[in-house]
Amino acid sequence: MNHLINTFPSRSVAVVLGTRPELVKLAELIRTLGPAARVLHTGQHYDDDLSGSFLDELGLPAPEYLTGVGGRPRALQVANALAGLDERFAAEPPLAVVVQGDTNAALAGALAANARDLPLVHVEAGLRSHDRAMPEEHNRVLIDRLADVLCAATPDNRELLLAEGVPAERIAVTGNTVVEAVRRHRPRAEDREAVLAEYGLTRDGYVLATIHRPENTDDPAVLAVVLGELAGLAHELPVVLPLHPRTRVRTEEAGLDPLLDDVTCIPPVDYTTFLALAGDAAVLVSDSGGVQEETTVLGRPLVAVRRSTERPEALAEFADLVTPGLGISTAVHRRLAQGKAGLRRLASLPSPFGDGHASERIAGLLTQVVRPSTAEGPRGPTAPHAVRPHRSAPAVFAGV
Repeated sequence: MNHLINTFPSRSVAVVLGTRPELVKLAELIRTLGPAARVLHTGQHYDDDLSGSFLDELGLPAPEYLTGVGGRPRALQVANALAGLDERFAAEPPLAVVVQGDTNAALAGALAANARDLPLVHVEAGLRSHDRAMPEEHNRVLIDRLADVLCAATPDNRELLLAEGVPAERIAVTGNTVVEAVRRHRPRAEDREAVLAEYGLTRDGYVLATIHRPENTDDPAVLAVVLGELAGLAHELPVVLPLHPRTRVRTEEAGLDPLLDDVTCIPPVDYTTFLALAGDAAVLVSDSGGVQEETTVLGRPLVAVRRSTERPEALAEFADLVTPGLGISTAVHRRLAQGKAGLRRLASLPSPFGDGHASERIAGLLTQVVRPSTAEGPRGPTAPHAVRPHRSAPAVFAGV
């Protein structure tokens, strides 16, 4: 596979992203593609705390940045990113486009690829919450309808796609790239101890919380309930809250700052520090989809504060799904009551999201979309060319 990727022209595979989770989940694939990767960042996460420092930490090449996207309403984010990507694809057409997940950046990348008739690979395809109130649900469904290659993280994701009528030959079960991200970036034990010492924490003796979704932050009454639950827990054991910019602003606007008096609020942290904190927490409280996956690799319990989830695989053992209210502290106490034995049991379980080779498999699928030409042509006899899979063609991409 690697020798085929080495034949790709420089900057021939466009990897479109715009948020911190996308940087994390696509980092290993970008490294695998090497000079062939052309990273385009829409700036959906425009705060340097959320994206800027991650580029250095993850060792990624400097991306091409679009302007006029970050901080805009959803429709303008998609429209402006689509216009910017179309302009760049027209000037320098890639041989394939890769998008990940369900962000506005991913949808814009998928639409731009479709408009230019470029092969589209969707990483983390087939997630479904069946919650039409969730903007990401609309994004992921649309991207899956446009994609030529759908990289499903789990067999359940594949079954959902098949049930929606996606041909089996377009779907491959690759695993989730988050597994290799966590394994690569989780610090060694001595470094984790140093992080805990910095914050005055002890292993298995604190709660780590992350809250940022609009459903939990945009309604002051709901936000007050969530922060109130965290404040109550903080009377029993330390609660550490890396404060997302949206949550910080909404808390200030609603006059809810006193609810944070007993919570240890810290700025957003780099990925390595987050994994150090998450991997030694007694329990996590979060509304993040990515954290639902990461805790299965770290072997830690999670209370997911959401109406619904597109990652039910985590609920089997690792996570409890609750809506804002007393269910948060109840679920936390239930997990705490399981003690060290409960933590050991979770640590012994495999992650349902794969074996840590997803990026390698996705790169292999790219070699089927962009493969060496055997015919003489303007690119030369062995240069790669794009192969747009026919949607009704016989099987090209088999499930892994």
